[in-house]
Amino acid sequence: MSAPTSVPAAETSIKPTDLRGILKYIPRFRDQIFVVALDGAVIADDNLTNLLVDIAVLRSLTIKVVLVHGISQQLAELSTLREIPITNADGTGVTDRPTLDLAVRASSRVSHLVLEGLTQNGLKCAITNAIRALPVGIIRGVDQQFTGRVDRIDKDTLHHLIAADIVPIIQPIGFAPNGHTLRINSDLLAIEVAEALDATKVIYLTNQDGLRINGELRRDIAVDTLRKTLDSVPESVAPTARSKALHAVKAIESGIPRVHLVDGRVYDSLLNEVFSSEGVGTLIYGNDYQQVRKATRSDVRFIHSLTRSAVKREELLHRTQQAIEKNIDQFYVFEVDENIVACVTLQFYPDRPELAELGSLYVMPFHHKRGVGRKMVEFAALRAKELGAKYLLALSTQNPGFFTNVCGFDESDKSALPAERLKTYEASGRNAKVLVRAL
Repeated sequence: MSAPTSVPAAETSIKPTDLRGILKYIPRFRDQIFVVALDGAVIADDNLTNLLVDIAVLRSLTIKVVLVHGISQQLAELSTLREIPITNADGTGVTDRPTLDLAVRASSRVSHLVLEGLTQNGLKCAITNAIRALPVGIIRGVDQQFTGRVDRIDKDTLHHLIAADIVPIIQPIGFAPNGHTLRINSDLLAIEVAEALDATKVIYLTNQDGLRINGELRRDIAVDTLRKTLDSVPESVAPTARSKALHAVKAIESGIPRVHLVDGRVYDSLLNEVFSSEGVGTLIYGNDYQQVRKATRSDVRFIHSLTRSAVKREELLHRTQQAIEKNIDQFYVFEVDENIVACVTLQFYPDRPELAELGSLYVMPFHHKRGVGRKMVEFAALRAKELGAKYLLALSTQNPGFFTNVCGFDESDKSALPAERLKTYEASGRNAKVLVRAL
């Protein structure tokens, strides 16, 4: 099926140098914390220099970045070079003394490479000892020796560095209360750091193109779906990504909204993942919309009362209680403590199944600037996509900038409207802006 007239085609990628593409995302991410986790294989790749430039771009856009790095590849290479056997490379099994000694050396070298690269890009950065750890101990009768688990993260130190525009570099090494060194798995460490800092995203930069399930690359997957897959058929998840998948579930359950798996060897992959609607890797997302539910007939009077002031300001079309009740199946509401504070409608057109229209978006003034409006739009976009739509349509007379600057819509014209909708649009005389978002 061809795209509707005047509806922009979906972008598979943006040029990181295209400021128009990047700028519309900035309101979403300003002053938020991203934990970026670099696998040892990515650090060893020739693209590391470009990745560190991309991280400098994120910082220039007021996104706060914390780096966590792995050392598996470097540790394995050092083991071969020095002919010293290691008990494991990724910090998940037994770590004996020789393995720990090599891990400390590998970690120091990797941290220095990252420090050097960030400095070349004009960023202030610091290697920290903010990770307090305890020995894992004995598991199934086997002493894990110098393998550690995170006990506490020195949040004050990390927040102090971030506030001073210093990028923290966190090694896969922790320190016990007695000062002794312990080896920690970097996939786990990234999640623990993100949870402690209330980060918005964890971005795993790896040597895989994303998360593959039964060999198929998944561009996005809900955490509930991923959890069920890992519980019932874990072998369907590619072994190379299983650790990150397991930790992604833990991250989202702890309140981190998004986890990304991105191929860090690909030029511009980090920026294209963050600043494009489709991304280039895999997005694992939680249920941001648990407070959104389908409206019922008992909500009609409240929805009518809720939107009355917006109708007076000509922000919304007038709807009688009877009209709301007739179309109640199109309404969704947002609840806080079982009180409705926002609503939105989602309408489909039989003659244009690729289109869905978002309407009647209203948020009570007390809940403005809390992300509720954007959450309602994102819910509508997700729901529309689930039901087969390829484009989401919105009309706005008062605040089109919210849709274009914050929610990823592009301005179109009335030729994008279905014939049925075009008639009511022209009859209203409101001359609203026509806005379209590719799903």
